[in-house]
Amino acid sequence: MALGAEESGRLAALLRDNSEQVTKRWTEIVAASLRGRLSQAELRRQLEELHRALVTTGEQGTIDLDTEHATELRAVLAELSRGWARQGFSATETAIAVFALKEALLELIEARGGEGALRDYVAFAGLIDQMGLFTFESFVRTRESLIADQAEQLLELSTPVVKLWEGVVAVPLVGTLDSARAQVVMERLLQTLVDTGSPYAIIDITGVPAVDTQVAQHILKTVVAARLMGADCIISGIRPQIAQTIVALGIEFGDIATKASLADALRHVLRLSGVETARRQSRRDA
Repeated sequence: MALGAEESGRLAALLRDNSEQVTKRWTEIVAASLRGRLSQAELRRQLEELHRALVTTGEQGTIDLDTEHATELRAVLAELSRGWARQGFSATETAIAVFALKEALLELIEARGGEGALRDYVAFAGLIDQMGLFTFESFVRTRESLIADQAEQLLELSTPVVKLWEGVVAVPLVGTLDSARAQVVMERLLQTLVDTGSPYAIIDITGVPAVDTQVAQHILKTVVAARLMGADCIISGIRPQIAQTIVALGIEFGDIATKASLADALRHVLRLSGVETARRQSRRDA
């Protein structure tokens, strides 16, 4: 809801002339709902900033959050929403911080009285409702962004690529392997192969609860990509249940080496690289 020029001017004057009283009461109301989760001084500072932006916008004429001259007011509301979202406050708590201004204004208008007081309050309350909704929407966008960032970070943490031996890296997979995660696995494995120059890579699926056609396709794509980088891949963690499922689904791993455990896969790679042969020879020579 937008305020006309006259209403905006009256609101700006009311807030400006009673700045200390309004901000003090506003802070008290909001602080009561937060139960000490934000310091009184910091809360007062944020609400004073919002108070100044509202006065400045009102002094310029019509207050409408959709217009250009309300840019500063929108920016302050958005910053409040982003800050509170990052600090763990709820969307309701953030919106209440704005809605509480209505109670502070109501007390002030009732005390002043005068003709048209009720009409002004209804108009002011409509604007504050619009500000609260804008704050709520900004909060939701920020939370969605934070959740997306956290999900990406967890995805990266859940797909580590570790160096087991000189020239041997491994990707221990845990949990469901979907398209997004498979892409991260492929990218991290290929980058590690480039960084280390490893000729062997072990993809361990011991922690994968089930292997279906889609999961198998993701694994095969990763193996093909690694081969294009010049690395041989071994799949480990083929438990009896998974082996039966693979056979039942008719999934073919072709010439890709598969092993029951990560230890078996490592021994296989060391045998291919000649490490075990060299050790046995050294024992014979001793």
